Amino acid sequence: MTGLISLTLSHFRSHRSAHLDFDHRPVAIHGPNGAGKTNILEAVSLLSPGRGLRRAASEDIARKPESLGWKIKASIVTPDAPHDIETWAEHTDPRQTRIDGKPAPQTALARLLRVLWLVPAMDRLWTETAEGRRRFLDRMTLSFLPDHADAVLTYEKAMRDRNRLLKDQITDPHWYAALESQMATSATHITANRTHTLNRLASAQHNAETAFPQADLTLIHPEPEPTDLAAAYATTRRRDMAAGRTLLGPHRIDMSAIYVAKATPADQCSTGEQKALLISLILANARALATDSAPILLLDEVAAHLDQSRRAALYDEICALGIQALMTGTEDALFGSLGPRGQHFSVSESDGISRIIPC
Repeated sequence: MTGLISLTLSHFRSHRSAHLDFDHRPVAIHGPNGAGKTNILEAVSLLSPGRGLRRAASEDIARKPESLGWKIKASIVTPDAPHDIETWAEHTDPRQTRIDGKPAPQTALARLLRVLWLVPAMDRLWTETAEGRRRFLDRMTLSFLPDHADAVLTYEKAMRDRNRLLKDQITDPHWYAALESQMATSATHITANRTHTLNRLASAQHNAETAFPQADLTLIHPEPEPTDLAAAYATTRRRDMAAGRTLLGPHRIDMSAIYVAKATPADQCSTGEQKALLISLILANARALATDSAPILLLDEVAAHLDQSRRAALYDEICALGIQALMTGTEDALFGSLGPRGQHFSVSESDGISRIIPC
């Protein structure tokens, strides 16, 4: 089984210092608004590549007013071996990571842990811009294919360099050729990875016994995808130069969702239906991973948006999957139907001191 054994925070957000021990059961964290519940989930999200569930810059994470930097230490267990992870940033320095005492790139975290999350800000997923949906899709893709992060980073770096040439009105084809070849290769991998993810999610939803609705996901290309991307980049340089940016590629793809039972696009569903679709996709993602490398699931304030029967159904599904989930809520009563199947923690804050007490 994969999961957290312990988590220690130092000068992280509202927590000057905090420590939690886990036993692989689902975790219910309750306390008043502003007590630092979401901060704990954000710390766990930073045990995976990227900027975490708030997408915050490192300097914004450090506890104020000290602003000394921040640090997260975690002990985890995987099917292969236990590991110790440290990730931190000092002042305005870039974030650093150590695994088992040795420096490591952030991308190495994806090979140890699969971390999935659902936060209230994602409730607007189906009605916001395509960028948010691509980010959501890529997080799921990363959970299945850890090397997806490398493909995305390679593509984005090459595209930034090409965009710089376009803005500078460079016309010499030799400056573009290597970049466009690199972009085309990475783009092919990115699209294949995203397609693989949609297939895995569809399979995980098919005939699953769940109280949450099935979502049919589709990739949407703003224009027909050419078979030879490198050649297409070469022929669209003049158009892209006029725009000052690259207008073709996986950075332009969108994702649509259909509420299957009602044959209704997600952006036309009610707020409650849209939330149920999101939960369904997160559970499908976890279900697809559970037989391979069980994920850690972070659900921030999810119980507040569900009625009692849906809350009970959610906890039942999490327990049936046998995965470690960390959930937050303003009161322990929201987790009543979870009962002793989960660990319960009370979080409070007074005079700058965080208190995390097992219940």
